[in-house]
Amino acid sequence: MPLYNSDIPPRCEYCRHGRPAPDADAILCVKQGIMLPSSSCSKFKYDALKRKPRKAPKLFTDYDPDEFKL
Repeated sequence: MPLYNSDIPPRCEYCRHGRPAPDADAILCVKQGIMLPSSSCSKFKYDALKRKPRKAPKLFTDYDPDEFKL
């Protein structure tokens, strides 16, 4: 059973070989050098801990107290 969706498009932003650059909006890759976060190469290895999860959907705040009575 995979831990993540298998159809994730490759991006340097969440590659195992890349690290965020401290001064710019770029990725420092040990294989390719300086890369854009949206780019990728053939050495891409997915790192699930670097991927930012989607925001949770907004919950409904309007409810009827009668819905909670037994």
